[in-house]
Amino acid sequence: MDLKREDIEQAKYDSIDNNEYEESAMVRKRLEWFQDQKVGLIFHWGVYAVSGVVESWQLSEGDEWARPGWKGDIKKLQKDYWDMNKKFNPTKFNPDSWAEVAEKAGMKYMVFTTKHHDGFNMFDTKYSDYKVTGKDCPFNNNPRANIVKEVFDAFRKKNIGIGAYYSKADWHCPYYWVPGERALSRYASYDEKENPEMWNKFVEFVHGQFEELMRDYGHVDILWLDAGWVCAPREDIKMDEIAKMARSYQPELLIVDRTVGGRHENYITPERCVPDAPLEKPWESCITMANNWGYVPNDEYKSITEVIHTLVDIVAKGGNLLLGVGPKPDGTLPEEAVNGLLKVGDWLNVNGEAIYGTRAYKPYREGKCAFTQKGNDIYVIYLMDEKEKELPESIEFEKADFTGRKAVSILGSNEGVSLVNEGNITKIVIPKAARKIKDHAVVFKL
Repeated sequence: MDLKREDIEQAKYDSIDNNEYEESAMVRKRLEWFQDQKVGLIFHWGVYAVSGVVESWQLSEGDEWARPGWKGDIKKLQKDYWDMNKKFNPTKFNPDSWAEVAEKAGMKYMVFTTKHHDGFNMFDTKYSDYKVTGKDCPFNNNPRANIVKEVFDAFRKKNIGIGAYYSKADWHCPYYWVPGERALSRYASYDEKENPEMWNKFVEFVHGQFEELMRDYGHVDILWLDAGWVCAPREDIKMDEIAKMARSYQPELLIVDRTVGGRHENYITPERCVPDAPLEKPWESCITMANNWGYVPNDEYKSITEVIHTLVDIVAKGGNLLLGVGPKPDGTLPEEAVNGLLKVGDWLNVNGEAIYGTRAYKPYREGKCAFTQKGNDIYVIYLMDEKEKELPESIEFEKADFTGRKAVSILGSNEGVSLVNEGNITKIVIPKAARKIKDHAVVFKL
């Protein structure tokens, strides 16, 4: 994914497609499932992990932001990058351990990079030799070499939803960046209108890979498509045909054609940010645990408080959090990521009922509190500062409507609290004993 894309702007102005299609009833039903999940993981893993560099983007001559301060031969850089497949040998890869961490962390679905823009396939495709099972990759004879299959199977056993990330662009494919032609940008190296024969070969390539993923890798919940510039009218890969074919194998598939809008963007995916208010369409913020999507040595990780506060803010506005983790070149998850995920899981074990299966409750946020609702229950989530030693004596609300509410309790605690109405103000009054509770966020159930 691109650090420079402002997907939230796309989310704000995305056309809401209110037309009815043959799949519309199914999509609405599956979006209810999706909105119940609330928190998932996205793994960026590929040859870029070998050197711990940013995924794919440095290959694109026009994306100079990915090569800050670099001056050199772009062809040599591209060759050196693509040659990392010859060193990709994650002998410690154990997808069951990944899935176990995800389960303990309270993750309800996952998205895995089957192929990024660089064109390295993490599955046994027959349409390219540039793949983890290819003869040039030292991991190709490992029993777990078909990494996508191994990951999907392991997470499915834990009843964690399955999402297949796929980049519609492919900078290694000779039908997209034609060998001998200079690709000046992330787009195809030629004009599709002037060379329709070459473009049709690329479309056939893409359709073939989609069919492999949808047919041969078990149940898939989400087809998560990146490279939003690959779309009609300039780079038309015939998404209607792709969607129809994909759902012939996966009848309940959600499709996320990111930033494109319309029929095949079933939900919106703002990147590295949280909307100021709920969006008109189901949505998911994809945000990294560290600074980068893929593994980078000595990366800086967000604090657990920041991760939990971000999750709460997103859920209060009706969204999901898709948390990004980059596995290491040896196939293990970074220790910092594992430790952080387990701490998030500890918090969700106590407070998950205020997160999973909830919907937004106006006014969404007031002061240091966020609100969610499930059935007849309202949850007030107090976001504690990292330096805050205890809860305040009371929390006041002027905008939130708690009419008819009399009882209040703290999730995970037997300490008593009370709800007091004083004119237009409602207070949660917290006795001294209950104030000693210290957590990243404390949930009051009304």
